[in-house]
Amino acid sequence: MARAWVYDRTKEKAYNDAVQKAKEAKRTPPARWMVRYYDPSGRIKSGGTFKKKPDAEKKQTEIENSLHEGSYRDPRAGKVTLGEMAEKWLATRTDIKRSTWWKYRSLLDTHVLPRWGDLPLSAIHGEDVAVWVAQLQKPRDEGGSNLGASQTRLSHSVLSMVLQWCVPRRLAVNPARGVPLPRSSESEHVYLDHVQVNALTTAAGALRTHYDQVTATAHVNRSLILLLAYTGLRWNEAAALRVGRVDLAKRRVRVVTAFAEVEGELIEQPPKTGKFRTVPLLPFLVDELRPFVVGRGDDDLLFTTRRGTPLRLRNWRNREFGKAVKAAGLDGMGLTPHKLRHTAASLAIAAGADVKVVQAMLGHATATMTLDRYGHLFPDRLDEVAEAMDAARSQVLAA
Repeated sequence: MARAWVYDRTKEKAYNDAVQKAKEAKRTPPARWMVRYYDPSGRIKSGGTFKKKPDAEKKQTEIENSLHEGSYRDPRAGKVTLGEMAEKWLATRTDIKRSTWWKYRSLLDTHVLPRWGDLPLSAIHGEDVAVWVAQLQKPRDEGGSNLGASQTRLSHSVLSMVLQWCVPRRLAVNPARGVPLPRSSESEHVYLDHVQVNALTTAAGALRTHYDQVTATAHVNRSLILLLAYTGLRWNEAAALRVGRVDLAKRRVRVVTAFAEVEGELIEQPPKTGKFRTVPLLPFLVDELRPFVVGRGDDDLLFTTRRGTPLRLRNWRNREFGKAVKAAGLDGMGLTPHKLRHTAASLAIAAGADVKVVQAMLGHATATMTLDRYGHLFPDRLDEVAEAMDAARSQVLAA
């Protein structure tokens, strides 16, 4: 039995009547040829109508081939909206951390669904996605979202994951794949030198309120910033650091947890990559951290507010860090707590650390990621290598 065939609609009285009415009204009559087929479930489907039989036969062949190859998709499947599929996709993501889930939720609501939510999947095309990516980066006064490279890539990633989830049942290919994406520019990195780090820590430790009172975290600011700038810990890793994970004798910090804020609730979860790591402490940091370690319980948080509560990034950044940056004369550089990781990387590389050491220190998943971000900071050793090879050649030939 044929799985697809061309049907002549002139065999139907209703069709002939429709043709007659169209002629009397001087309108174009309905198409004569219809493609019909059995879908994988055995139900008869329509593949469309055509004025010319060769066009219908071409469609018949396409459908037969897709049924034979297993690439068939119900035409109605692509009519489902991106918004509907995004909600289903997100509901299945029980494999990710709560903070990641809520990050996806926020990106969907803020950037993805406003543009794509009401469109059927079949109406989303690669060139339109490329325009959207460009629009995300434009300034707000030009109708854009003013996103940096990182947030633009994240927004695109969420859209792409939803679309990929619809392949192959609803889409033949993912239209978001292959779209050019922005790379983090060097201007987005901030590299402080030792003098600037010292100025920042000094200012942070001397902060006072409008009422000339010591701020909530002035007592920890100096040591916290030094830890961030010389170890490369992420801020949420440093905020979640427990006393028992700081080994002053061996000069090591064990990173096993990180804080995340979800709907106002502070939760503790594994680090960003899901992997634990050990970070070395510079000798001077041992003395800096000693007052926060000695005489305290292993489960106590290393850094807290004066009232003993955990640090929260938004509060600390706005009420402490931002003011310290300004007081140190470093405003205008785009410095954030997270960008102190760039400083840690640059200072380590300048001191002679190789890419594997920097990777381990920062907790990057691969050395490739480290090189992508900081490769330009590694010294150019081409001449050194060339001279070493030349000396080796001369030594062998002289023997």
